[in-house]
Amino acid sequence: MEGTIYSLIPAVLMLVLVLLTRRVILSLGIGIIVGAIMLTQLDIGASVNLIWSLFSTIFVSEGALNMGNIYLLSFLLLLGITTAFMTASGGSRAFGKWAVERIRTRRGAKLIPAILGIIIFIDDYFNALAVGQVARPVTDRYKVSRAKLAYFIDSTSAPITVISPISSWGAYIIGTIGSILAANEITNYQALEAFVLMIPANFYVFAALLLVFLTIFMKLDIGAMKTHESRALQTGELTNPDKGDVPGDLNDEFKEHGNGRIYHLILPIIALIVGTVASMIITGIRNTTEGPVDALAIFANTNVNISLFVGGLASVILAAILYLVQGGEKSSTGRVFAEGLKAMLPAIYILIFAWMIGDIISQLQTGEYLAQQFSQADINVAYLPLLIFIISGFMALSTGTSWGTFGIMLPIAGEIAAVTDPTMILPALSAVLAGSVFGDHCSPISDTTILSSTGAGANHIDHVLTQLPYALIAAGAASVGYVILGLTGSVWIPFAVTLLIVLAVGLAIHFFRSNSQAMEKN
Repeated sequence: MEGTIYSLIPAVLMLVLVLLTRRVILSLGIGIIVGAIMLTQLDIGASVNLIWSLFSTIFVSEGALNMGNIYLLSFLLLLGITTAFMTASGGSRAFGKWAVERIRTRRGAKLIPAILGIIIFIDDYFNALAVGQVARPVTDRYKVSRAKLAYFIDSTSAPITVISPISSWGAYIIGTIGSILAANEITNYQALEAFVLMIPANFYVFAALLLVFLTIFMKLDIGAMKTHESRALQTGELTNPDKGDVPGDLNDEFKEHGNGRIYHLILPIIALIVGTVASMIITGIRNTTEGPVDALAIFANTNVNISLFVGGLASVILAAILYLVQGGEKSSTGRVFAEGLKAMLPAIYILIFAWMIGDIISQLQTGEYLAQQFSQADINVAYLPLLIFIISGFMALSTGTSWGTFGIMLPIAGEIAAVTDPTMILPALSAVLAGSVFGDHCSPISDTTILSSTGAGANHIDHVLTQLPYALIAAGAASVGYVILGLTGSVWIPFAVTLLIVLAVGLAIHFFRSNSQAMEKN
């Protein structure tokens, strides 16, 4: 069944179950079981052994600890502990009061995560979690639903990281582009130059970013997002009360200190940022053994997961010290610590299951099957960018990984463009990046999507379903842009058309909503 149309079954089944049941762990679990049974040709005993192997290799691989995964999971736990100490010290409440005095509108509160998401561009994981920690006290004060906060975080983290050359994503993509250009004997430009030239052809990214700000300024609450926002404004409930605990939400498990100060929140976050960035630079320098040690080389060779762990550890230590110095009871320190760990368990469960089904899908060669069907198709070169965008989007949706889609689709798209029309190679590669981010935004098993809901303290499946309409609008506009790009060969005309379509849709939604509200009042 590997590498055939049947390899799509676990991914499609999991996606359908998520939409029908809205229970992500159950859906992922069923997808894992079905995939394991397929891989072992209906041998139940072998399936059980395979599932155990998938779980154990997350922690131990080839006789050694899988430190990358362990560091990332540990970072999530450290982030939960930091949040608990910042809350227990009263820092979160103090920052919220300070923000209310200076940020006087709900719109201003919503602008904070959007702007921070663009500023913090070095890594999508770091972006998703750090922005949530800073913005959540402010958006909570203004009754912005956690689902909307998660949308702001997710729709700025990956999009801004994928077009930034000085980022973990950018460095990886530039290295891949360099090998593709060399393999296809393209000498017109160097890898970094090609990456920069590709940026305006990444239509989905700019459509998604524009839609974020239109949502803020025009109050574009579409589909399920409208339900979440209405409930938050009317009742003050920022998450769906029927969904139970959400990642990172402490649910008032302990009393906040009455003398909390802003620095009880700010200083641990600064420690997190400084510790992470410093560690990224140090590991990047140490791992750069060939060529010049410049910014691009550092981010290409950095160890993101260990850097997050170091930053998280520094943040926990400082937050705990501030809590104890403040006069927090030593007897309650253990409880704060435990509640912080407990708050992150839902995110860790989802992430582990997502990794397991991702491994199943990889062994079934789902991505390779889709890529093979694409490469064998008789494609008119004018529609090449559009088809690449669609295939990359579906692949990222099914597999839950942008990076995996990059690795499979970039070489294929580059080779097809080089053979059919070399002038289309950069638009084709841009379409891969755009489609990968689009699929990533729609996928419930995407690690970036999981971490965005974790950073926001939102129910994961609520985040997926509320973000989906916005992702589809941006993808629809980008698809039109790629058709025009293929027909004209121009980049800036379809770029402008893509943004105009998003703007037109935003204005239309705003207009109809305003008319509906006026009619209801009359």
